Amino acid sequence: MRIGIVILPDQRWSESRRRWQQVDAWGFDHAWTYDHLGWRDLVDGPWFDSMSTLTAAATVTERVRLGTLVASPNFRHPAAFARQVTTLDDICGGRLLLGLGAGGIGFDSAVLGGETLPPRPRVDRFGEFTELLDLILREDGTSWQGDWFTAVDARNNPGCVQQPRVPFVMAANGPRSMRLAARFGQGWVTTGTGEEELTAWWDGVATLCARMDRTLDEAGRDPATLPRYLSLDSAPVFSLRSADFFAEQVARAAALGFTDVITHWPRASSWYAGDEAVLADVATRLLPELRTPCQGRRTPLTGSPHALTGSPHAL
Repeated sequence: MRIGIVILPDQRWSESRRRWQQVDAWGFDHAWTYDHLGWRDLVDGPWFDSMSTLTAAATVTERVRLGTLVASPNFRHPAAFARQVTTLDDICGGRLLLGLGAGGIGFDSAVLGGETLPPRPRVDRFGEFTELLDLILREDGTSWQGDWFTAVDARNNPGCVQQPRVPFVMAANGPRSMRLAARFGQGWVTTGTGEEELTAWWDGVATLCARMDRTLDEAGRDPATLPRYLSLDSAPVFSLRSADFFAEQVARAAALGFTDVITHWPRASSWYAGDEAVLADVATRLLPELRTPCQGRRTPLTGSPHALTGSPHAL
């Protein structure tokens, strides 16, 4: 089991820097930030850019992997984003994990003055965004004319440090997004199905795991080849309510075959409200034990859990 944490980009770097350095020192496997122009009711408070934040984090950390949770087509074009991704992967020395998702409704979908798309066209756009981004990151001189995006001789020189490109961790709960994860993903991340009671939420997560298994089987891909990430704090109870509760949630995730879980740095109020002392307790007392290879139904992956072998289109 690998343990990750989200640090929201809602603090000035003078404060945020300490947090990124701390999770690196504690030994977390991956650290993420949200890729939004504004998020829910926090849109009226401080908020900073994800790629700039991760670039700064790359310069003050040494080993922790860094990622977006998740980037979307709501305000990004693959040709421009590919340049940012390539730059960040270079600066962090190949530690980048690129979380990708379809993009939701709300501030990000409205701030540029465009139409707020219903679910089906959002997934259509996500599919095109992912395929074009994959091509640009792997091949130099990509031209593309699609329903949502156009590229003319888009360049990728010098390419990513991680070859043939950075790993895509695909956010997917529905059948079509899961098929995209099976085709392009080097990881699958889920938030569950939104139930407001904890047991029901876990039941929903189990249903999604079974759906992902079927999707991978239908794609001819061994389910054991896809790392699985669970955002624990999408549950109706904050995972860092206590250290013991966190350990229980990690064990439940492991039993369902998840290879990775993600929590959040506690905030003083509102979303992810909690006590930083609990996080410190988990990190210093429980983290080494929780990161021991799980004994669930999936064989732990060997080598780099995000290694790419050949073209993603061969999956």
